[in-house]
This record gives sequence, C-alpha cells and structure tokens, in this order.
Amino acid sequence: MTRSIHVRTAFVAITAAALLATGMTAGSAPASASTPTEVSGTLADATPYRFVVPERWNGTVFVELDFAASTSVSGYVEHLLASGAAYGGTTRTVTGWDIAGAIDNQIEALERFEAAVGPATRRIATGTSMGGFVAAGVAQRRPGSIDGVASFCGGLSGAVSQWNQKLDTVYTLSRLLDPDGALPVTGIPADVAGSVSAWRAVLSEAQGTPEGRARIALAAAIGQLPAWAESQPRPSPRDPDAYQAGWYGALAGGGLPYIGQAMSSRRSLETITGGNPSWNLGVDYRAQFAAASKQDRKVVERLYRAAGLSLEEDLGIVDAGERIAADEAAVRQLEQGIEFDGALSVPVLTMSNIGDQISTVAQQDEYGDLVKAAGNGGLLRQIYVESVGHCAFSDAEKVAAVDVLLGRLDSGRWRSTSAATLNRAAEATELGEARFLRFTPDDFTRPYAPAVSPQV
Repeated sequence: MTRSIHVRTAFVAITAAALLATGMTAGSAPASASTPTEVSGTLADATPYRFVVPERWNGTVFVELDFAASTSVSGYVEHLLASGAAYGGTTRTVTGWDIAGAIDNQIEALERFEAAVGPATRRIATGTSMGGFVAAGVAQRRPGSIDGVASFCGGLSGAVSQWNQKLDTVYTLSRLLDPDGALPVTGIPADVAGSVSAWRAVLSEAQGTPEGRARIALAAAIGQLPAWAESQPRPSPRDPDAYQAGWYGALAGGGLPYIGQAMSSRRSLETITGGNPSWNLGVDYRAQFAAASKQDRKVVERLYRAAGLSLEEDLGIVDAGERIAADEAAVRQLEQGIEFDGALSVPVLTMSNIGDQISTVAQQDEYGDLVKAAGNGGLLRQIYVESVGHCAFSDAEKVAAVDVLLGRLDSGRWRSTSAATLNRAAEATELGEARFLRFTPDDFTRPYAPAVSPQV
C-alpha cells in the first residue's frame, strides 16, 4: 500500500524530545533492549499519543483511542507485543465526542509513529466503545492509511441514529413516568450528576410498582436495551419479571447505567454541536414498539396485563406528547462524526457483547446491512460474546478476535468465525473466559440516512 505521510511543523520539536527520552532517532528501528521501547508525544491539537514497540518489531502496528491514557498494559496488549506487534494510540481528552477529530488523530499518530520507528507493513485501527466507533470511522474516511480494523463494542449504527434511539427511550420514560416534564430529555443542564440522580430516583420509585415496571419495560423495548443487569444471570423471556428486572438494571443500575450515559454524553454532544442533534417529530411510537423483537413485545404485553394497564392507551400517551425538534446545524455537525455508508476497502472485524447497555447490539444489524447493501459484505465479519456490561470482553476473547483479522490480512480469506472455533482459540490463550455464541441481532429500529433532511 502506498501512503503519503504529512507531518505538521510542530512534530519536529515534539518528536525530538520524545526520541531523546527513549534513546531513539527518527527513522531508526527500536533500540535493542530486554523491554519494549516507548514512543510518545503530543499531536497538533494537544492530544497525547503513545506507542509501545517490542524489541523485535514485526512491522504490524495497532492504533487505539484511549491507549495513551492507560496506566497499565492489559494481557491482550501484552500478547500482541509478545507476538512482535507494536501497540499504541491517543486519548479522547481533547476531542471527546468530536469523532471526526478523533479519526484524524489516529492517522496523525500513525504518521508520527512511522516517522520515529520506520514504515509499518500493517496498520490496524482498533478500540473499544467510542474507540471502536472511531476505528470503524477510520475504515470509511481514511482507508488508504490503514490495512484493517478491529472494532470492539462500537455500536456503529451511526452518530445521529444512535442518539435518536436514546432520545426515544428517555422520551418514552418522560411521558409515562414524568408527565410534568420535570426531568431533562434534551438540553441537559450543567449539573449532569443531579440530572442522573433525579432520573434514577424516579426509575427506582417506578420499579416498586407493577405499573411502573410495565412502563419501564415499554421504554426499554422501544430503545432496544438488553434485558440483562450486571452481576445477574442472563434472564429468560419466559420469566417476564426477571426479564424486566434485567431491563431496569441496564437502564438504571450498575456502574454505568444507560440513563447516566443518556445524560452525560448528550450534554457533551450538545456542547460540541452547539445544539440538540436529536428529534422525534414524525416518529410513530406504536410502530416503534411493533418493530421491537417478538420476545420483547410479549414480555411487555404480559407485564401490562399483570399491572392492569392498557398498553394501547400508554402508547397513545407517548404518541400524543409534545415532540422534540432538532437543531439542523447540530445534526449536520454530528453527521460528520460519522454516519456509516457501508463503503469499505479494507477488512473490518467487529465484536460486540450482547448485554451491552451502552453500545446496544442491535446497532450491529444496521452496520452490517449498510455494508452488504454497498456490496462489501466480503470485507466484514461480525462476532458476538455472551456477556453483560459495557464492552465486557476478556483478554482471551480480544486476542481470538484480532487473530481472525490478522489471518484475513495474511491469507486474503476469512477463517471460520463460528462460536466453537472462536472459543477454542480463546481458551488456548489462557487469558480469560471464552464466551462466543452464535447470534443474530434484532433489526435496528431507528435508522437514519444523511441524505434525508431531519425533522426540525
């Protein structure tokens, strides 16, 4: 692959300082040592970057959002370093939800790495959560600068669509549990912690009654949340009470509840975009519920019957509420963050855990559909892990996933991604649990096409 490297003027002083600290000179191979060499510095926008280079570097380099902020090296990264790959990346400290800026930073960091260490033979964008989103964005926006992508728990329906769906969830809760509109849905105030605390109090109170539990379930089904709470077994839809408790746990429990991220990250988005980038004008919530999975609908219907409530009446209440308009300029800016269009020219592997309450797994359906519609299905593999929590992967599972991508780059063909094959590979690493499963995500119910003007 031919690449042109554009190095900004500020790079000279930064690189010199970094290389003096590491005993390296620009363009040299890593110094011979019993421990890996580090290359670090600061990008043009003041974002830190850091790479760890093994003594016998094999030419492969991974770049990840958040790596430069880490204080330790995981077993997964240690495994890759031991195999000869270099590993590094940036942080989100400057860019935050400026996904476009974070995408560009990954490439600038790679350029600085190569200027210091030498040309790489394989450049792989990777990351978890927002990092997985950014890595997939690199594949679409800067494909000539990388050779492959390993995206972990990135969501990937697109920036606008995922936040429209989060709006649907919180809007439904607002209409049914906070009819006076005392709690924020958009326009999140600076006291984010106060908003989260107030929402959790309302949800906790509702969870104490059959009526409240039914209404929480309806909002969760519309938002396609996993019905699985952290520190609890995965519930069966044949047990509606346990299933609903799983929804409540995903929504309001655990260390990173859905409602918390719906407040904190929306506040960040509204600050970055200068307005509200989400809307529900024209959304038919009866249709949204009808589009939910059959098992989710059945659980909600049983809970409504047990509570003596009319599901049809509550859907009418949601549909009759005052709708929320978006600021079109904010939508257009968030689109740049990125909206995926299925355009791939390098292999992409995605891994999601089915109980992720933040990067909900149905978004993978939308990403896969877009890639297939663009005729690029052969470049994509999507695999799934049976675990609960945000980005809940073992080191073993991450190693097994990356090995699939490396095999594709080596041979030009995908090896088997059956659950049995992946579990054997993960178990062989002795780095943790192996929980791959055969899984098909539900159809994503809030897709967005940038070519279509938003309702504002």
